[in-house]
Amino acid sequence: MNNGMKKSLAVLAATMVMTSGAAYALPVQAADTKLTVQPISQAVKQSLAIEVNNQRLDEGGYHKAGAKEPMIPLRAVTEALGMELTWNQADLSVDISKNQLWTKVTTGEDRYVINKLYKPLGTAPELVDNKLYVPASFANVILHGTVSLEGGTISIQRDDQQQQEHVTTSGVVTSIQDEGEYKSVQIQGSGRDGIVLNVGDETVFEAADGKALTLADLTIGAVVKAEHSLAMTMSLPPQTGAYKITLVKPAADKEMFGTAGKIEEVSTSTDGSVSIRIKGEGLSEQSQSEVVLHLSDKTVIVNRQGEAVDKSEVVEGAEVIGFYNGMLTRSLPPIGQALQIVVKQAEK
Repeated sequence: MNNGMKKSLAVLAATMVMTSGAAYALPVQAADTKLTVQPISQAVKQSLAIEVNNQRLDEGGYHKAGAKEPMIPLRAVTEALGMELTWNQADLSVDISKNQLWTKVTTGEDRYVINKLYKPLGTAPELVDNKLYVPASFANVILHGTVSLEGGTISIQRDDQQQQEHVTTSGVVTSIQDEGEYKSVQIQGSGRDGIVLNVGDETVFEAADGKALTLADLTIGAVVKAEHSLAMTMSLPPQTGAYKITLVKPAADKEMFGTAGKIEEVSTSTDGSVSIRIKGEGLSEQSQSEVVLHLSDKTVIVNRQGEAVDKSEVVEGAEVIGFYNGMLTRSLPPIGQALQIVVKQAEK
């Protein structure tokens, strides 16, 4: 391998590491201004061959002078992987889907959408001779494949069998997105914690007794068991496609609210009753960022997987998610009854 190719490989490898961070949790919105894209006119440093699952493509890629990483032809690569593409002329974007995988690529924008999350890769898609090219890291980070560069050839491997293999994960539901076409359920944590289960028309929902359910039957605070793909995105939280979601235990209340954060204070009254003050972030717009919750014998205390834990783990400094209903005092912070406390235990 000559020095130029060694340098290209090093740059590509570095890019794979740098682009494996968190996605931005922002809603997908149309651009305020109409995008005008001109064909790329910079000199191409070198042309590169493309192989997908050991099959050489007719179309190749390129590496421009001074670019961070090589570019690959979007349509040729994704179609070789058996994915479906839909071109949107209005904003020069492409929708790409296969099973539970869905992403959106917009010409000139370093914002690759995965289930309403923006994921930057450091390089925007480029329109060259009416063909859209994306950075090579797209195949790794977004499509869950592996990418290597050697001898003037970019090799992309994606094992569909591994994508379809199932693993089972249980957890407490902390967020449900049920708007439009792109739906998801988050379990085992909120914000950047936990796992996001992307759901689609193929996802099966059922109760523990086998009764058929829908996404609308799930609520935050419920305990579910999910069968999902082994493949996950490298975003925070990681995302994966859900094949089946089973409602193991319904939430204590159908209209629960939640606050995720640290227990700032534990108080015990003269009659022995315990209250905790949680400060952090609300799980929804209607939830509180700080709340005082009274614990009772009916308060359910579990870990993030939904397994029962001892009340002794509810201590000052513990990271928890407190669930409650809408019956709160108008004090600051508001006070209510703890229906469920989810404790983040130290990983073993």
